[in-house]
Amino acid sequence: MGYRVTEFTHIGILGAGAWGTALAASLYAKQESTPLNLPVWALEEEVATALRNGDGNPQFLSGYELPKMQASTDMATLAGAQAILAVVPAQFARTSFETLSPHVDVGTPVLLCAKGIERSTLSLMTDVLKESIPQAIPAVLSGPSFAADVARGLPTAVTLACEDEQLGTTLMSSIGQPAFRPYWTDDLIGAEIGGAVKNVLAIACGIVEGLQLGKSAHAALIARGFAEMTRLGVAIGGRAETLAGLCGLGDLVLTCSSPQSRNMSFGLALGQGQSVDEILASRNAVTEGVATAPALVALAHNHDVEMPICEAVDAVLSGQSTVNDAMTRLLSRPYKGE
Repeated sequence: MGYRVTEFTHIGILGAGAWGTALAASLYAKQESTPLNLPVWALEEEVATALRNGDGNPQFLSGYELPKMQASTDMATLAGAQAILAVVPAQFARTSFETLSPHVDVGTPVLLCAKGIERSTLSLMTDVLKESIPQAIPAVLSGPSFAADVARGLPTAVTLACEDEQLGTTLMSSIGQPAFRPYWTDDLIGAEIGGAVKNVLAIACGIVEGLQLGKSAHAALIARGFAEMTRLGVAIGGRAETLAGLCGLGDLVLTCSSPQSRNMSFGLALGQGQSVDEILASRNAVTEGVATAPALVALAHNHDVEMPICEAVDAVLSGQSTVNDAMTRLLSRPYKGE
């Protein structure tokens, strides 16, 4: 498949949470050198209004000065876009895509920026997209990237996965900047699994920190968690080398190493004695790892993949185990080869 354009100049952003807003801000910064049409769809009218007025995004990305954006709660605002960045939470992706579908032209690349597995079907986001917007071309954007860092223009590198290399080159040119560097791969499964698994592992790392078990335990958990991520990714068709890159190991290290991560801070609060309901009630943003954990464990079981750390997180989140009991079971597992 060939692409006559070398760079898309009409790019829609589906979702105006922290990550969607940060990606939009990064694209708007390119307008200084390239005329771009960058419509943004927001679920909340107050968010759309604030973005239009140049008041930033106090609800999801407070404290950052943002340019005025072409924001709306009407998905028709994305009609005609040459490419779309889909930045809605994984568990709401299907309904959002179904609403968006009539406004998407045949052959439009949709770059999936949310990280997770659909809980009701155990589907990856690429499969959800194919079922909901069959005329779109799936692509995945994943890697170690905090929204706040991207909004500030700090250096960030990510994986951009799509099957067609020429399209990948066009997408990289379209969204890339000196401080936002995408690297292409054709391994969509690897990119998706890395992003989904690291959120669950970040909750585990947060629990370790909350329990004050030390940095040695933290490092061991990251390493053994990476082994779980790789086993599952390879079992369902991804490549180990993809998971050893930005969208796997890179994202895992970042998300498991800073309370700036919603997933790690969630685990930290669990380890400090708060309940799941208490933590969720205190947040207005989605913590993807909470919904992904049961889907991830079920998917692993379906493929006969052992993921004890992810299983322990799921048991804690579902109330089947206390934090301390889950940790005891992990430490009591039989010794084995690495």
